[in-house]
Order: sequence, then C-alpha cells, then structure tokens
Amino acid sequence: MASSGSPNPPNPDPSRRALLFGRRAAAAPMRPPWALPEDVFLDACTACGACVDRCPERVIVRGAGGRPVFDPRLGECTFCGECEDACTPRALDRSASEQPWTLKALIGDRCLPRNGVVCSSCRDACPERAIAFPVTSRVPLPSIDSARCTGCGACVGVCPTQAVALSPLATQKVPETA
Repeated sequence: MASSGSPNPPNPDPSRRALLFGRRAAAAPMRPPWALPEDVFLDACTACGACVDRCPERVIVRGAGGRPVFDPRLGECTFCGECEDACTPRALDRSASEQPWTLKALIGDRCLPRNGVVCSSCRDACPERAIAFPVTSRVPLPSIDSARCTGCGACVGVCPTQAVALSPLATQKVPETA
C-alpha cells in the first residue's frame, strides 16, 4: 500500500470518546506520596521498583507497566519518605509540593451507620482523628474533617463494607438523613 505522505491522524481523545459513549474516563491511579503530576510522573518514572522495595508499610505496589501505586487496602501510608528517598529519577519529589498528595477520605453509601448499623472502624483506625461520629439520637454517622485528613488510607482497609475510599481533594461529608 502506498503512503499518501500525510501525517497519521492524531489518536482520539479517550476522555472525549468516553463522554460520547456515556462512559467516564479511567481515573489516574493513586501514586505514592510526593508523586509529580501524572503526565510528568509517567515520563520520569523508570518503573525500577526502588520505592516499592523501600516502603516499610508495604502499601506501595507495582501497578500497570510496573509503575508504583499506593494501595490503601493494604494499610496506611505513614509519610516516612522512604519511597521518595529511593526514587533516583525524581518521579517522587518532596521539594515539588508541600503536601504529599491531595487524597482525602470519602465515605460511600455502603457505610454501615448509613444503613442503621453501629460501626466506627474507620474512626478507630484514623491516626489524625479526622473521622468523628457526632452523638445523635440515631446511629451516629461519620463526619470527615478534611483539614485533618491526610489521606493516609488507614480507614480504607479496616472498613468491613469497603465503603471508604480515597479521592483527590474529596471534601464531602456523609449527609445526615432525616
């Protein structure tokens, strides 16, 4: 087949295509603390695994392409900095940001108290005391203080219904129902 000499058409924008077909684009994976913005991170990370090996909490694992991802189901990140220290390509760079990340806890509809069952596993696991259960005449519902939440993930793995997740810049509180 002869080449027309014209450049190849650009690849379709997956987020636009997803919008047209009613699907949401896949969210970027949760990277280790102090990760550069995703596009810069992907360019810098060599998938060497040094950060995975150095994580004392074992909450950083290899994801797609061998690149590191934070898995809060495995436990909490203590922000010890070992992963960042081990990253020689500087895909994790503490000097690039004051905060290790923008992740915050978010509590979904499967939460036991939202379904009338007493539970406070997430509060009990939170080292920052960012989750409270204000006393009411009903089953108390969790409330997240986003200013105190570090997004460490301690609350995620202990939830018996997997109702707790981490989300970038999540500030939502579980609303009280009448």
